Amino acid sequence: MERKILNFQADKIEMVFAAHKAPVRVWGGRMTARTVQFHISPATNTKLAKIESLTDEIALALGVSNARVTRNQGTLSVEIERADSKQVWLTDLKTRLGADEALRHALAQPGTTILGLDAEGVPLLLRLASPDVAHCLIAGTTGSGKTELTRTMLASMVLHQKPRDLQLALFDPKYHGLALFAEMPHLLFNIIDNPDEMQVRLAYLVAEMERRDRDQITRPRIIVVIDELADALQTGGAAVEGLLTRLIQRGRGAGISLIACTQKPTVRAVGSLMKANFPVRIVGRVASAEDARVAAGISGSGAEKLAGRGDFLLIAGGQTIRFQAAQVRAPEIEQLIRARAGANASAIQGGWSGILRRIK
Repeated sequence: MERKILNFQADKIEMVFAAHKAPVRVWGGRMTARTVQFHISPATNTKLAKIESLTDEIALALGVSNARVTRNQGTLSVEIERADSKQVWLTDLKTRLGADEALRHALAQPGTTILGLDAEGVPLLLRLASPDVAHCLIAGTTGSGKTELTRTMLASMVLHQKPRDLQLALFDPKYHGLALFAEMPHLLFNIIDNPDEMQVRLAYLVAEMERRDRDQITRPRIIVVIDELADALQTGGAAVEGLLTRLIQRGRGAGISLIACTQKPTVRAVGSLMKANFPVRIVGRVASAEDARVAAGISGSGAEKLAGRGDFLLIAGGQTIRFQAAQVRAPEIEQLIRARAGANASAIQGGWSGILRRIK
């Protein structure tokens, strides 16, 4: 964006606050792939609640759909979506991360996955094997980028980790979001879309968890992915909920992690399964402030004002990190799976600590 546009927007922000007797000074800012942050310094007698209440007025003045007020280590900012927003692609991040030996080593660890770029443009990784993580809930309405993020996480693990180190159990009630991974050599069993078979496979995973726990086995790491948690619970009923609860509560010690996605982050839709069982929440745009509170597990996250299309909040260990999710194209997934299947066949013939960020 041109500097004169940014200066114009900064002046507008100061004018809005001044008109409502809440004077602030815009003293700097930063740009991400999707947003512009204007750092503000309020007058000593200006209350934070007053500043936060004026986001709609700021959005109207700037001609954008919404604005958010954020706090990060003492820095107060007004955040809006860029008019010239850019996508983050997994292939680009792969090249960037490949040049860093420490990150290459981290990505080779079973269950470590790429999420995207944080607000500072730094690659953001999630390590499911960490005791502080283990399980992850991804929530967001249609258009939030939830399914695309899940595909990126899977593609990232498939790209960097071998089937002997990582096995995936995929549940896709609509057989849509995860269908591209049907031929992946890392699959523990075929992608499950039938409610009856889902219960059978979950029971198998619980039995496997108990065996591994008894024998103190944690490898290979098993990642269970459910594309639509609310649908799974609705069709599977109490039996599925009970099996999932056992997996979540005891899977950590047996090397089993769960990634659950839902577009209905309400207590009614997902019941008590969410409470205290998902240490890490990844929240995209949701329908309301109440949905944001349930999905994030905290109040005031502002997830209902996110821009969608890959704009997410990562909530973990008391931190809230905004990031732009990386995306991967369908042909790239197909090419990756073919390459991995070939490599696996050749191998057979031949014989916060959970969040990793690398400063630029």
